[in-house]
Amino acid sequence: MVDYLIVGAGFSGCVIAERIATVLGKKSLIVDKRSHIGGNAYDFYNEHGILVHKYGPHIFHTNSQKVVDYLSNFTDWIPYEHKVLANVDGINIPVPFNLNSLAQIFPTEKAQHLEKLLLDNFAYGTKIPILQLRQSTDGELAELAEFIYQKVFLNYTKKQWNLEPDELDAAVTARVPVYISHDNRYFQDDFQGMPSDGYTAMFRKMIGDNPLIEIALNTDYADILSSVQFDKLIFTGPIDEYFDYKFGALPYRSLRFEHETYTTEFYQETGTINYPNTFDYTRRTELKHLTSQKNERTTCTIEFPQPFIIGKNEPYYPIPQPHNNDLYNQYAKEAEKLGDSVIFCGRLADYKYYNMDQVVARALHIFEKRISI
Repeated sequence: MVDYLIVGAGFSGCVIAERIATVLGKKSLIVDKRSHIGGNAYDFYNEHGILVHKYGPHIFHTNSQKVVDYLSNFTDWIPYEHKVLANVDGINIPVPFNLNSLAQIFPTEKAQHLEKLLLDNFAYGTKIPILQLRQSTDGELAELAEFIYQKVFLNYTKKQWNLEPDELDAAVTARVPVYISHDNRYFQDDFQGMPSDGYTAMFRKMIGDNPLIEIALNTDYADILSSVQFDKLIFTGPIDEYFDYKFGALPYRSLRFEHETYTTEFYQETGTINYPNTFDYTRRTELKHLTSQKNERTTCTIEFPQPFIIGKNEPYYPIPQPHNNDLYNQYAKEAEKLGDSVIFCGRLADYKYYNMDQVVARALHIFEKRISI
C-alpha cells in the first residue's frame, strides 16, 4: 500500500515524490517504462569515462531563485553559459543572430551601417522575433530580416518541426529571435549552470535513498494498476495515452540521437553548432564544453529530427499549433472530471513546451496547491 502512485521518473515525478516524502512523510511508488530515472535529462558515463546526455543536451538556466534553491538541495553547480554557433555559408556565426553575427557575415562597412540601422529602430538588448522583423517597413531592415530568415531560421525550423515557421505558434519562433546585442550567450537568465556530478546523480540524491519512495523501472503502470493499492495517482506521461487516445493522438516531434567519440581533446569550438542548411541533422553538441570534464577523448551528440510514431520512438516536442491545442483542451476537460484523484503534471501531461526550470516550478506548484493542502 502506498499513498501515491507516480507515473514517470523524470523531473515532475521525482520532484513531487521528494516533496511528498519530505514534507508530508507519505509513501510513493514511482514507475517508469525506461530502465533509469531522470527522464530525458538522464546522463551516464560512456566507455571512455565521458558524461553523456543520452537524450540530447540539457543546459540548466532559470530566473527563478526558488527553483535554484530547491535543486541545490541535491546538487552543487558548475557555472556554464551556453553559446551556440550556426554554420552559414561555411562561417560559424553566433545564434541567436546578433550584432556580432552581423559583423562576421557582412563586409565591415555594410555591417556597421546595418548595426546603426538596427539601433536606430530598436533598443539595445531587445530581442525581435524574426517574423516581426520581416514585416519592417524599412527596406534595408526587411532585406536583412529576409537574409536571416532564409540562412538561419527557415531550413532549421523545417528540419526540426517539418513545418513552415508561420505554421507554428509564435512562442516557438520567438525562441530564436534577432538579438540587438553583442552578447553571444544563448540564454540571458540570472542563473546558468550544470549539476556538478550530472543530472542522474542529482536525481539519485532527490529520490534514491528515501525509504518513503519506491522505484519500479522497466514497468508500465497499466500492468500493475490491479496489483498496487494507492490513494492518488500522479500522471506525468502523455495525457492522450492516459485516456486511451479517445479523441485522437496528440502530435509530437521526435529525435534520433547519435553519440560519436573522437580521439582528440575537443572537436569543435563551442558547445553546440547548428547546421540549418546542410546535413539532415540539426545540431551537434560537444558535451565536454558543458560539463567541464577533462579527458583526452571527446563525445558529441548529433540530433536527427523525425516524426513521432506511438510505440516506435519517444515524444519529445509537443507541436504548438491551434488545432493541437484544441485537441489537448479536450483531454484537459476530461482530466478535470477526475478531480484530485488523478493529477496531471509535466511536458507530456500538460502538452507544453517547457524548459527544465519550468517543469520543476510546475511540479512544486502542483505539490503546494493540489497535494499538500
